[in-house]
Formats: sequence, C-alpha cells, structure tokens
Amino acid sequence: MTTNDVLLRRVRPYGTGEPVDVLIADGVIVELGPGLEAARDTEVIEGEGRVLLPGFVDLHTHLREPGREDTETIETGSAAAALGGYTAVFAMANTDPVADNAVITDHVWRRGRETGLVDVHPVGAVTVGLAGQRLAEMGTMAASAARVRMFSDDGHCVADPLLMRRALEYSTSLGVVVAQHAEDPRLTVGAQAHEGERAARLGYPGWPASAEESIVARDCVLARHARARLHVCHVSADGTVDVLRWAKDQGTQVSAEVTPHHLLLTDERLTSFDPVNKVNPPLRAEADAQRMRRALADGVIDCVATDHAPHAPQDKDCEWAAARPGMLGLQTALSVVVETMVRPGLLDWRGVARVLSERPAEIAGLPDQGRPVAVGEPANLVLIDEDAEWTVRGDALASRASNTPYEGLRLPAVVSATLLRGRVTAREGKIV
Repeated sequence: MTTNDVLLRRVRPYGTGEPVDVLIADGVIVELGPGLEAARDTEVIEGEGRVLLPGFVDLHTHLREPGREDTETIETGSAAAALGGYTAVFAMANTDPVADNAVITDHVWRRGRETGLVDVHPVGAVTVGLAGQRLAEMGTMAASAARVRMFSDDGHCVADPLLMRRALEYSTSLGVVVAQHAEDPRLTVGAQAHEGERAARLGYPGWPASAEESIVARDCVLARHARARLHVCHVSADGTVDVLRWAKDQGTQVSAEVTPHHLLLTDERLTSFDPVNKVNPPLRAEADAQRMRRALADGVIDCVATDHAPHAPQDKDCEWAAARPGMLGLQTALSVVVETMVRPGLLDWRGVARVLSERPAEIAGLPDQGRPVAVGEPANLVLIDEDAEWTVRGDALASRASNTPYEGLRLPAVVSATLLRGRVTAREGKIV
C-alpha cells in the first residue's frame, strides 16, 4: 500500500443496497465489499451510509482566467468545483484574451494541472475573438497539448449559418463537438427578460423563446447534413425541447444541457429588480421550468451544466439594464438537482449520476470520467450526505465572486468528499 491509498467505509454506491467499503490504490478502485481492511497508512473516510457517485463533469464553466482574475481564477473556480463534487470542468472561451488559439487554451490547461483540484479542459472559440466573422484555429487547438475537444462562442451565437456549417463540417474531421449559444441576436436586441406578461408589467423589453428555438432548429439541420456532433448550451424554452426531440428522432447527433437555475428559478423573481437574477438566456416562466425538468428526466435534455458565471460587485450591484448576466453555480448544482429532480421523484441517484457525470463525460469524450463505481475503474468520485441541508451564503462560497441567486435559501444534500484519481480534493466543506 502507498500513502495515497484511501478506504471509503460504509458507503452506498448510487444510493442503493447495504453499505459497502471501497478501497482505492494508485487512483483506481481495487476492492469493493463489506468489512475491508486498511493498511496503517491508508486514509480512512467514514461514509456512514452516504451516497457514492462518480465525480461530476461540468460542460459549461466560466473561470475568467486569463483577463478577469478579479472575478474568478482557475484556482478559486477549481476549488468551488471540487467542493461541489466535480472532478472535471470545461472552461469557456470568453476570456480576455479570447481562447481562440493554442497559446491561450494551453495556458488554461496548464494552470488547471498546476492547481490540481479538478481536470480543467479549455473550450476553444469557434470564431476569432468571438466576433462571428472567421473560424478560429480549431485544428491547432485540437492538436495542442490541451487537446481541445469542445468549441463554443458561448456568450455569443455563431449567427452566420454558413460559418456555423463550416465549423460543423470541420469538426467531423477533428472528432470534436461544437457547442452553440442558441440565441438569434436579431431577435434579442435590447432584450432584458423573458418575453411575457411579467416583463411587460415591469417594463422590460422581451426576450422571445423563438430566438432560442430557431437557432436550435437551424443548427440541428446543419449538423445532420454535416454528420457532425452538436451540443446545445443552456436550454431554457419549452419549444426547444420539441425541436430537440424531433432532431434526435431524425438521427441527428445532438446533445443538450440545462442549467440548475433554469430547473428551479422562474421570471417571478424579477419583481425584486435584483440583477443577481439576470442571466442569459433569461429565467423563463414556470411552464418552461417544468418542461426542463421533464425533458431532463426522459433524456431529451442530456445533462446538467452549471454555466457558472462569477461577476465582480460593480458588474452586478447596479441598475438592471447595465448589469452583466450570469450566476454562480458550481457549489449549488447538486443541491438544486436534488431539490428539483430527486425530491419530486423525477430522478433517482443513478439518474443523478447520468445527468451530472456520465452523459457529460460521454459528450465531451472523457474516457476516465463518469465511469462506474466498480473495481478497476478510476477513482473519480463524490460522496454525498443526502440527509443534510445547508444555507447558501455567497460570501462563504469558494468563488472569488458572490453573485448567487440562492442567497439565504435552505437547500438539500451536502458533498462530504470529492476524490480525483483517488486523491481527496475536498472534504467536509474544505479544500484538502
């Protein structure tokens, strides 16, 4: 045995059956069963019947480095991720400078390795400078040390259909996935809130659901003809689910994510005029949120992704129209999924593993993440106290920012420990 060995005592893989022990050595699960013995130098974690799942994978994280280290860094974002049960995150390209070349993506990847709390995978930009004018160096980034496997202009839609078609066609030869921020910018000029009765009453210019639905429909057709893989970011609108179902029935290689906040929150919160509730796409009606939950449960929406978006106080503590869109999400994602999906019976713990770990890892092509809790598998794991509750306090989160929409809310489920390749990265609310 080495000093890195770990014994998880009395845990319940996927929350079912009698508690068992899980012995980990050299980053791999080597034994699983009741009453396992540990060597003297083995780290022992008492599970007390808690739920054990594969570590979570977030396909949509904003770490802000390089350029906006005042709001988040790879180190602070990685800490938030580990405390939230994540073992891998995908860092979006809208940094400053933009991650549209191998120099920047390799920098992000290396900084993630230096931090060592989660696997940080940089997302490369589809277009140079996110400007939507010409393709970025996708091939160079894919062949670089970072081996970029996902490309997105998130924050901006690749609105030009010819450019999007070329990106999808090019992606097939690279074996990568193109993730689209689905928002037709011609339909959202000046938009501030979900188009509906509440926005009209508050005097906010409306953000139509058709801006999302139309781009998803267009891109699904383009992806089917290109035989390419398309991923749809932060689905929020009822009608988008119908488009996705139709596209999947046609054999289109399309996957989709929903954020925790679009599962739980609605535009009813806008009456407070608090910009912490401003997000892109906007919080929509209760009927949309209910449809997101059903679509996630039945697999039309494949996974949950946080869209973790930290902002400095001056970018949020201002009038609504001037505020930046976005919310923190890494440390609250599990709790929101439990609140919206597990407690109502829409998902069991195996379903949680599917939407937070297994499907994201499959979509991104990560062979060592989202693996079964079984002998011989990598020990990327999260231990969860399903009976515990906690109160969200923005200033107590690991992120450098504090813009959480859940301030003061009592939420279920607490991450007891996170392990990355058998090494404990977070335990009982603290980074190890």
